[in-house]
Amino acid sequence: MSGQPVPCSPREISALFLFEKLSPEQLGRLCSEGRVERFEPGPVYTEGEPATCFYVMIEGTVVLSRRVGGDDVEVIRSSQPGVYAGAMQAYIGDRVRQVYNNSMRVTEPTRFFVLPADTFANVMREWFPMAVHLLEGLFFGSKSTQAVIGQRERLLALGSLSAGLTHELNNPAAAAVRATETLRERVAKMRRKLAVIAEGPFSREQLAHLIEIQERTAERVAKAPALSPLEASDREDMLTDWLEDHGIDQGWQLAPTFVQAGLDVDWLEEVAAAVDEEILAGAVGWLNYTVETELLMDEIADSTNRISHLVDAAKQYSQLDRAPYQVADVHELLDSTLLMLSGKIGPRIRVVKDYDRTLPRIPAYPAELNQVWTNLVDNAVSAMNGTGGEGTLTVRTARRDDRLLVEFQDTGPGVPPEIRGRIFDPFFTTKPVGQGTGLGLDISWRIVVNKHHGSLGVESVPGDTRFRVLLPLTATADDDTSLSLTTEERA
Repeated sequence: MSGQPVPCSPREISALFLFEKLSPEQLGRLCSEGRVERFEPGPVYTEGEPATCFYVMIEGTVVLSRRVGGDDVEVIRSSQPGVYAGAMQAYIGDRVRQVYNNSMRVTEPTRFFVLPADTFANVMREWFPMAVHLLEGLFFGSKSTQAVIGQRERLLALGSLSAGLTHELNNPAAAAVRATETLRERVAKMRRKLAVIAEGPFSREQLAHLIEIQERTAERVAKAPALSPLEASDREDMLTDWLEDHGIDQGWQLAPTFVQAGLDVDWLEEVAAAVDEEILAGAVGWLNYTVETELLMDEIADSTNRISHLVDAAKQYSQLDRAPYQVADVHELLDSTLLMLSGKIGPRIRVVKDYDRTLPRIPAYPAELNQVWTNLVDNAVSAMNGTGGEGTLTVRTARRDDRLLVEFQDTGPGVPPEIRGRIFDPFFTTKPVGQGTGLGLDISWRIVVNKHHGSLGVESVPGDTRFRVLLPLTATADDDTSLSLTTEERA
């Protein structure tokens, strides 16, 4: 928006604190290359537009705001002559994208001294060369530091996730190895037992019937029902009594295996009816190897399926084989993150998933949202670990008008009111030295607000802390916003 030009007075602008130390020649140059403009109430410039001018207020009232999601949030309101805004980084040149980092409006007729961005850059370099070097060093040094520590934050998270994933993978892998070794032993014994049976007084009909029972037994193992401990104990007693009554030694060792396989006394009666009494013990022993073999193969299948599930979760979490920007199911992202962090969460923290499964898939950068979930879950777990390591983490999804809500609620001690306004600042952390970089929430804020045009906020009282992420349900015009805002630009 253009204002109404009015005469520029070197004497008037010399009263502004930015220019009070300048010489008459310098003030004259500013007035000749710049201008004074009068703006009626309304917008002066809009966030994201090319930054073409540097504004210094002479009189009036100015309001600066930042866009958060679909809302404009007021960050500064001032009537102090000399306040400035606009192309404040023009002296850096093309090394930084030159756009307005906020929106400015005036609430009453307001006059500004307006300097074109190119002139402002030239004046800064010519009149204050050392200051420009210092400012450039601070600007790029801060960006470099944040980038390095942000990378370190991601590496720390990756290390923690890798350790947890290794632990989670080790359990089913070790179980599969043990089951395979035991299976090899059982198959060898089954071969020997089969040789003994073949040499025994079995008729062709008896062998055929026994093999038929073996096939049906394998089918029953695959469909074994889940029994309560009391039901399993009662069935074991019944099977042990039956085996002992039929002269089968060590029936108490066979009974638990048969119960686990879903077999009962009726099955034993069927076996007894198929063979003569003198070879019943051998037949039962052979069928026991069949049952053990089936159970071991089930264990191997369960273990390998668990490994496959963990690998799929890791791929889902990392999004390595997927496009950076895509339509994603938030619940899949949350589940993969929780699974990856299950080792860190531990058994003493209960995880409750309160999902609204009717929510649609949304356009997003899934790998970056997973980083947000990781940071928020990690903070919640750390908070609860600080109060005995027990608690409840509730992950909730819901619809809020035209947005999707993801809420992380923990039962930790809460965020004290005196630091609540600082927790999203870069490098601010309450964790002990060496345990946190202070960039987790800052990175999360940038990903949610700048990258996804959403919002991230917190409500906290002791025993009930809730971090709420709101994400648009539909794509915006700009889906690749830079995450390189400085602290001042976010303020």
